[in-house]
Amino acid sequence: MNVNDTTSAAVLEAVRRRPADQRRILFTGATIVTMDPGLGVIDGGDLLIEGDTITGVGHGLDAGDAVVVDAGGTILSPGFVDTHRHAWEAQLRRIMPDVDDLGGYVMATLAGYATVYRPEDMYIGTRLAALTAIDSGITTMLDFSHNSRTREHSDAAVEALRDTGIRGVHASMGPHFGDWDRQWPGDLTRIKDRYFSSDDQLLTLRLATLATDEIAGPALAYGPELARVAKDLGIGVSVDAVFGTSSSEAVLRWAGDGILGPDVTLIHSTGLTAEAWRAMGATGTTVALAPTSDAQIGLETAIPAVDEALAVGIRPGLSIDVEVALASDMFTQMRALHAIQRMRAVNAAYGTDRQPSRITAHDVLDFATLQGARTNGLDAVTGSLTPGKKADLLVIQAEDLNNMPLNDPIGTIVLGSDARNISAVLINGEPRKWDGHVLDVDLPALRAEVHTSRAYVLNTPSA
Repeated sequence: MNVNDTTSAAVLEAVRRRPADQRRILFTGATIVTMDPGLGVIDGGDLLIEGDTITGVGHGLDAGDAVVVDAGGTILSPGFVDTHRHAWEAQLRRIMPDVDDLGGYVMATLAGYATVYRPEDMYIGTRLAALTAIDSGITTMLDFSHNSRTREHSDAAVEALRDTGIRGVHASMGPHFGDWDRQWPGDLTRIKDRYFSSDDQLLTLRLATLATDEIAGPALAYGPELARVAKDLGIGVSVDAVFGTSSSEAVLRWAGDGILGPDVTLIHSTGLTAEAWRAMGATGTTVALAPTSDAQIGLETAIPAVDEALAVGIRPGLSIDVEVALASDMFTQMRALHAIQRMRAVNAAYGTDRQPSRITAHDVLDFATLQGARTNGLDAVTGSLTPGKKADLLVIQAEDLNNMPLNDPIGTIVLGSDARNISAVLINGEPRKWDGHVLDVDLPALRAEVHTSRAYVLNTPSA
């Protein structure tokens, strides 16, 4: 499926003609960036998909009755994994591009716009965010859905993820401000029974919570009670707003209570003490960085905590956070982190004889794929192009004007590419973007829904 392939529509038709569980697709002649430590980068390689699973990666794979896709001139990459996005806010994109601090965001969005959202607004915002994620190569998205005012609001958010076909993680939390039904966290049992009854499905469930009670009170703050809820349901926990001294003290309490571990993700983690980081490293707790959020909004130290994480053995995932002020894509997050960390490393060594410790393009791609999957509890399922994992992958045009000639494929993904270069996205073996277009979306109808919803939210007084 290279740039000169005029049969792309015919190939897609051939793929979709078979039932999903009977499909075989063979990509041939690609540069395959597997992000599997044991497989590395394969030049001129083949990748075989059977049903929803990658079954072969290498050279000279037997096509059999597979639909063959000529992928010469392309890079095959794992799909990106977003570990934290407040998807319901997508109608409000870039409404406050120069917000100066967390308080400005909280008061305008969570104490203002959020209070008037209806279930249909939750659905439209979440669906828009998920489709945009797919368009830019994000195949897994954790939706930190912290506007669950009613059962219907929660249902709308889950159904939006389901309807887009993204590998979605619904992390449910009650609202910060305004009237709501107080059904959370008790409603998580109903949500799990209704939408998450199978372990082998695109959607998974997590409990979302805050680090401390400073913003929204004790009911939303992580502690033994919420940890018990998550344990009883058998789900992971994502903790947002992990900042500074108060969060550092909370981390040490959680460690003492035995409620940290690999199934707990701490988001941001800026300005934490060395003691807190040691506790996180010792317990295998995962971390979701938000590089542009920390730096642009100025959260605590404003420096993404990648060095602190790596120092205690944590390889973090990456996330988008809030589209009201930030970019929507993972390319931006990778580049921002790559530049900030390297700037910080060189600056710290400047004027001395020390050698700066700089992260690499491979590091940030690892954070955006395999480590993001691990952070979301899905590394056995996705995050690398490993036989046996689900077929979540990108086809990136390496011979487009901004990418040719292909010299270093990882450098090309991280530093050269953007959404326009992604010609195809497959999630669970299903084409979701093809020939440069997101599939199965009535764009004029979606646009009308988004504009109508935005008008309602902006013109309705806060509750």
